[in-house]
Amino acid sequence: MQISSIQNTIPEIINSNKVESTNDEGFGNLFTNFLGQVNKDQENEDKLTKEFITGGNVQIQDVMIAGEKAKTSLDLLMEIRNKALDMYKQLTQIQM
Repeated sequence: MQISSIQNTIPEIINSNKVESTNDEGFGNLFTNFLGQVNKDQENEDKLTKEFITGGNVQIQDVMIAGEKAKTSLDLLMEIRNKALDMYKQLTQIQM
């Protein structure tokens, strides 16, 4: 496994996560796609963990990276949910 510098990785992450606005894609589709990606991260982490435990050709650092990626994406999802709920509560309290 080759370790690259973070300076080369950050632009790749930014470019791969860009979302182009189209009339077809609203917040619901964007959120659904993000949920799907979080689910894929969780499934990938489970698969790598099982392969490692059964003696497959998986190294421990790959398992740890997949676990942290799954944890981070789930944490981000929970923060988005919390902020959306806070926003909804504030909007319902606005009196005109």
